[in-house]
Amino acid sequence: MKKMINVPNLKHADSGNFFLIAGPCVVESEENVFEIACTVKAITERLQIPYIFKASYRKANRSRLDSFTGIGDEQALSIIKSVKDRLGLPVLTDVHTAEECELAAKYVDVLQIPAFLCRQTDLLVAAANTGKVVNIKKGQFLSADAMQFAVKKVKESGNDNVWLTERGTTFGYQDLVVDYRGIPIMQEFASTVLDITHSLQQPNQTSGVTGGKPELIETIAKAGIAVGVDGIFIETHPNPAVAKSDGANMLRLDLLEDLLIKLIKIRKAL
Repeated sequence: MKKMINVPNLKHADSGNFFLIAGPCVVESEENVFEIACTVKAITERLQIPYIFKASYRKANRSRLDSFTGIGDEQALSIIKSVKDRLGLPVLTDVHTAEECELAAKYVDVLQIPAFLCRQTDLLVAAANTGKVVNIKKGQFLSADAMQFAVKKVKESGNDNVWLTERGTTFGYQDLVVDYRGIPIMQEFASTVLDITHSLQQPNQTSGVTGGKPELIETIAKAGIAVGVDGIFIETHPNPAVAKSDGANMLRLDLLEDLLIKLIKIRKAL
């Protein structure tokens, strides 16, 4: 297993636990962001799990033109940075174009490359050039072994702070499947995270609305920890039914602690 790359303000990094990337899909409001961040911080402090808060400042890949995309870039980024400043947590957000990297890097510690953009050289190089940690989500259309080339683009740009995130592989038109063999393969290239929420996405070809199977989140997570993944990525919300993005995939916030306790037991058993 790869040693986790240092992230500013990351507590419990040497606890022996997996690290956690968690938060809402997108910034909906300051109140919502802080409710989630404060709750998850309290849980991870009790359990000594290294915690990185995540939220997209803007959603650039919604299925429908009338879907919620954000409250405004700089307003949302400012709210994410206030989590960092007020709660002392490292923070992560997505970037979609090379031009966005410089802006987002002023506010966050980790820049995340969406799965469908993981081969975009200009985006990877721009993210690398910020000096921030770069978390690359594996494309649903790529093998685990192919992700070495995305990692090389970041490292050859002078930035060794790079992670990979597994989020399932396309299987037919209606499902994603996690191939757990890919985790040790990707760990040869970088610290590897398992996204246990988006791995369960199921796009509806008629409506364009993405569905999910949140009842399988625990199953996906347990298997990932058993395989030895370095970190877990999870989207969570107090009430997923009213979330403005990806609510069908999220874990309800009040179920998070019980899940993490189970995962810690598996990690200790290993």
